[in-house]
Amino acid sequence: MPVEQPHSATHRFTVIFEKEDEGGYHVFCPTLPGCHTQSESVEEGIPRIREAIQLYVDSLIEDGLPIPQEDIFIAPIEITA
Repeated sequence: MPVEQPHSATHRFTVIFEKEDEGGYHVFCPTLPGCHTQSESVEEGIPRIREAIQLYVDSLIEDGLPIPQEDIFIAPIEITA
Protein backbone atom coordinates (compact mmCIF):
# COMPACT_ATOMS: atom_id res chain seq x y z
CA MET A 1 0.00 0.00 0.00
CA PRO A 2 1.28 3.52 -0.74
CA VAL A 3 2.25 5.73 2.17
CA GLU A 4 -0.36 8.42 2.72
CA GLN A 5 1.05 11.92 2.28
CA PRO A 6 -0.14 14.79 4.46
CA HIS A 7 -2.64 17.15 2.86
CA SER A 8 -0.83 19.86 0.95
CA ALA A 9 -2.06 23.25 -0.14
CA THR A 10 -1.48 24.96 -3.45
CA HIS A 11 0.45 28.21 -3.32
CA ARG A 12 0.70 30.83 -6.05
CA PHE A 13 3.77 33.03 -6.47
CA THR A 14 4.53 35.87 -8.86
CA VAL A 15 7.75 35.50 -10.82
CA ILE A 16 9.57 38.16 -12.81
CA PHE A 17 11.52 37.59 -16.01
CA GLU A 18 14.13 40.32 -16.33
CA LYS A 19 15.87 40.45 -19.73
CA GLU A 20 19.68 40.40 -19.44
CA ASP A 21 21.87 42.67 -21.59
CA GLU A 22 24.01 39.69 -22.65
CA GLY A 23 20.92 37.63 -23.55
CA GLY A 24 18.55 35.37 -21.69
CA TYR A 25 16.66 36.14 -18.53
CA HIS A 26 17.17 36.51 -14.80
CA VAL A 27 14.06 34.92 -13.27
CA PHE A 28 13.11 35.53 -9.64
CA CYS A 29 10.32 35.35 -7.11
CA PRO A 30 10.15 38.57 -5.03
CA THR A 31 8.17 36.89 -2.24
CA LEU A 32 10.97 34.36 -1.65
CA PRO A 33 14.24 36.29 -1.16
CA GLY A 34 17.16 34.59 -2.89
CA CYS A 35 14.91 32.39 -5.04
CA HIS A 36 16.12 32.96 -8.59
CA THR A 37 17.48 31.27 -11.70
CA GLN A 38 18.61 32.11 -15.21
CA SER A 39 17.35 30.92 -18.57
CA GLU A 40 17.81 31.51 -22.27
CA SER A 41 14.04 31.77 -22.88
CA VAL A 42 10.75 32.18 -21.02
CA GLU A 43 9.85 28.58 -21.93
CA GLU A 44 13.07 27.34 -20.33
CA GLY A 45 12.69 29.66 -17.34
CA ILE A 46 9.25 28.51 -16.22
CA PRO A 47 10.24 24.97 -15.17
CA ARG A 48 13.52 26.25 -13.74
CA ILE A 49 11.88 28.82 -11.45
CA ARG A 50 9.13 26.34 -10.57
CA GLU A 51 11.83 23.91 -9.38
CA ALA A 52 13.64 26.69 -7.48
CA ILE A 53 10.39 27.69 -5.74
CA GLN A 54 9.57 24.08 -4.89
CA LEU A 55 13.04 23.53 -3.37
CA TYR A 56 12.76 26.81 -1.42
CA VAL A 57 9.31 25.92 -0.03
CA ASP A 58 10.40 22.34 0.75
CA SER A 59 13.33 23.71 2.78
CA LEU A 60 10.97 26.02 4.71
CA ILE A 61 8.69 23.08 5.52
CA GLU A 62 11.65 20.92 6.52
CA ASP A 63 12.85 23.67 8.89
CA GLY A 64 9.36 24.14 10.34
CA LEU A 65 9.08 27.68 8.97
CA PRO A 66 5.91 29.24 7.50
CA ILE A 67 5.45 29.57 3.76
CA PRO A 68 5.19 33.31 2.99
CA GLN A 69 1.87 34.56 1.72
CA GLU A 70 2.33 36.73 -1.33
CA ASP A 71 1.33 40.36 -0.85
CA ILE A 72 2.30 41.87 -4.21
CA PHE A 73 0.33 44.27 -6.33
CA ILE A 74 1.68 44.91 -9.83
CA ALA A 75 0.48 47.80 -11.93
CA PRO A 76 1.98 49.41 -15.02
CA ILE A 77 2.64 53.14 -14.67
CA GLU A 78 3.04 55.39 -17.72
CA ILE A 79 4.93 58.67 -17.80
CA THR A 80 5.80 61.09 -20.55
CA ALA A 81 9.47 61.76 -21.13
